[in-house]
Amino acid sequence: MSVNQVIIVGHLGRDPEIHSFANGGRIANLSVGTSRAWKDRNTGERVERTEWHRVSVNNDFLVGICEERLKKGAKVYISGRLETRKWKHTDGSDRYSTEIIVSGYEGTLEVFAPSTGGASDRQSPPESPPDLDDEIPF
Repeated sequence: MSVNQVIIVGHLGRDPEIHSFANGGRIANLSVGTSRAWKDRNTGERVERTEWHRVSVNNDFLVGICEERLKKGAKVYISGRLETRKWKHTDGSDRYSTEIIVSGYEGTLEVFAPSTGGASDRQSPPESPPDLDDEIPF
C-alpha cells in the first residue's frame, strides 16, 4: 500500500489564474505560501522562511470557488496529491515541476479568510503556540 497525500495551510501569493479549455473544462492555478519561524541560536533573532507551493485545481466546482472567492492574501486549506511533470524548456533541456493536484474526490480546498473582508467559510484554526525559545526549527 502507498499513500500520496499532502496538506498545507497557507496564504495565496497572487490571485488565482483560471484557464478554460475548448472542451469546456477549466483549471485554477494557485501559488500558496507556507511559513515557519524560529529563533536563530547564534544571534537570538527571529528567522522566518516561506516555502511556495504550486497548486492545480481540476474540480470544476472548486475552480468556481477559486474564481469567485480567492484573492491574493486569502488563507486556504489545501489537501491533494503530489505530481511531478517533466517538460522541455525552450533551450531543449528537461525541466521538472512538482505541484499539488486537487481534483475530483482526491482533494479539498477550504477558504479560511476570504480577502473580500466578509465572513469566513469556517473558523480559523487556533494560532500556533507561543514561542518557547526553541532553537530547533521543527
